[in-house]
Amino acid sequence: MPTDEPRKSAAPPADGAAASAAADAAAQALRNGPIGAFAVASIAAGLLLVGWLAFYFLLFIPRGASG
Repeated sequence: MPTDEPRKSAAPPADGAAASAAADAAAQALRNGPIGAFAVASIAAGLLLVGWLAFYFLLFIPRGASG
């Protein structure tokens, strides 16, 4: 049942200093960039390439041409 009372949050109210510190931390994180995500993506892409090359040289080449 809807009521006219506003919802109350369990979080403490944000003051200006905490909001400013959070904004500064977010800006610093964006300046440095997502280095960890690029490292994980590079490792995954490298493993995928190594696996594809292994299939190519160990399965497809020894079988010879089809037809």
